[in-house]
Amino acid sequence: MSKFIFVTGGIVSGIGKGITVASLGLLLKSRGLKVIPVKIDPYLNQDAGTMNPFQHGEVFVTDDGAETDLDLGHYERFIDQNLTQASNFTTGAVYQTVTAQERVGEFLGNTIQIIPHVTDEIKKRIKNASKGVDVVLVEIGGTVGDIEALPFIEAIRQLKQEINPSDFLCIHVVKIDYVYPSDEAKTKPIQQSVQMLRGLGLQPDFLICRCKRPITQEHRNKISLFTSVRQERIIQAIDAGSLYQIPINLEKEKLGTQICQFFGWKNKKVNLSQWQKIIGKIENPKATIRVAMVGKYLHHPDAYLSVVEALKHAAIQNLAKIEIIPVDSEKNNLQAVLKKIDAIVVPGGFGIRGIEGKITAIKYARENKIPFLGLCLGLQCAVIEFGRDVCRLKGANSTEFNPKTKYPIIDYLPEQRHIAKKGGTMRLGQYPAKLKPGSLAARLYFPSLSHVSRLQSIFERHRHRYEVNPKYHQILQKNGLIFSGISPNNFVFSRFARNKKLVEIIELPQKIHPYFIATQAHPEFKSRPNRAHPLFDGLIKTALK
Repeated sequence: MSKFIFVTGGIVSGIGKGITVASLGLLLKSRGLKVIPVKIDPYLNQDAGTMNPFQHGEVFVTDDGAETDLDLGHYERFIDQNLTQASNFTTGAVYQTVTAQERVGEFLGNTIQIIPHVTDEIKKRIKNASKGVDVVLVEIGGTVGDIEALPFIEAIRQLKQEINPSDFLCIHVVKIDYVYPSDEAKTKPIQQSVQMLRGLGLQPDFLICRCKRPITQEHRNKISLFTSVRQERIIQAIDAGSLYQIPINLEKEKLGTQICQFFGWKNKKVNLSQWQKIIGKIENPKATIRVAMVGKYLHHPDAYLSVVEALKHAAIQNLAKIEIIPVDSEKNNLQAVLKKIDAIVVPGGFGIRGIEGKITAIKYARENKIPFLGLCLGLQCAVIEFGRDVCRLKGANSTEFNPKTKYPIIDYLPEQRHIAKKGGTMRLGQYPAKLKPGSLAARLYFPSLSHVSRLQSIFERHRHRYEVNPKYHQILQKNGLIFSGISPNNFVFSRFARNKKLVEIIELPQKIHPYFIATQAHPEFKSRPNRAHPLFDGLIKTALK
């Protein structure tokens, strides 16, 4: 029988529930347990796909094409396992399922209500995720006081009554408040948050207390007294210099050990040696490197979260300290900023805003031989720049930005045009590509097989709807652009693109440029702190030279 650990949040959102779940998943997996994390988002959207990055941060994409909350990125990076759409669902998805069931008569004419119909669907999804695993880690988004979260809290309360109580554990993530200007620590918000949770029928077994300095014994006594949580289960989570330090810190606080004791697991020795090596590399860099990230969603710290983490992973792998310089692609002083950096990354995005700035940055990288990596929209902008400035296709553009452009070098495929819903035109999830033998891409992905003449296959995750227009493949290649990654001949996705070769990776010859490569995919989603993605690793290696 699987164990269930539910993680709720109090006081304010954004205090680390996702990192707590990711860290706990790592601590349990390092003890030989099979875990699966699940993120529940209480908003009414079907998924995170249409959400503004300024409000919600990045959209993380799984192998099976689910557009999910960014916390799944933390889960995958820490636990080092690929997740599926089963690991993220929303209020909107639950309600859609319930109303669809009602329409076909599954409830036999009953009045459909939050309890039991909606809560039953929530419990069903949680139980389905538990098949074949030792522990299900369920994070409830938002805070206990949110009206949107009430059906999920109620579903958890019901689930506790339906399973063995010894298989159920509740962790509440809270924060110590510090009063300005005295900086005095206050525990009252924690007390009230727990009281609210208890009023909904849940008593936390553990508290994870975010704090900027160690919790005093006096405060520990007070928190325990007013929340009925045992003192040894009040886990302090002091601000860390790196996300990857947090699991080590929580292990020092004996969180993993105490959870094993709670569930009656004995002799579960933890092995964090690989993680400790990562921390050692972070703390002992041998060089410093400055990388410009040229984007347009820079006002939200999590808008390019996976790109930032993938760059950090490559820096860790190369024993370097990385300074990521955010460069607003809508500003006019791009070249002045880019003169002071060692490498350039142009990440993904949608819409016309800031596009010309991205193209300017790519041109600067190409002409000045600055190591460059383009991701998704970054590839499209690189193709536009190459078409304009090398192929002399004046005004070449994407039909996303200029539907009337004379040279639609980036465009919908003809098969996409009849699809009414925008989501239906998206290429989502993992797709294959064949790498050109001897290319930079082939050497990066298969360093030990770069001498082999046959094509090598890779799989990367996608989230885009525009492609390099097949009508311009010939002129681009004739002028020196290398298509080093191409979709297979029998490639089919969704209801279109049958038997079309789509461009997956482009590059320039290394005799012309030391490192100029871009991909239609989002390789940042598959990067890990102990295993940097080859494209990011190559960027940092080249920049360090």
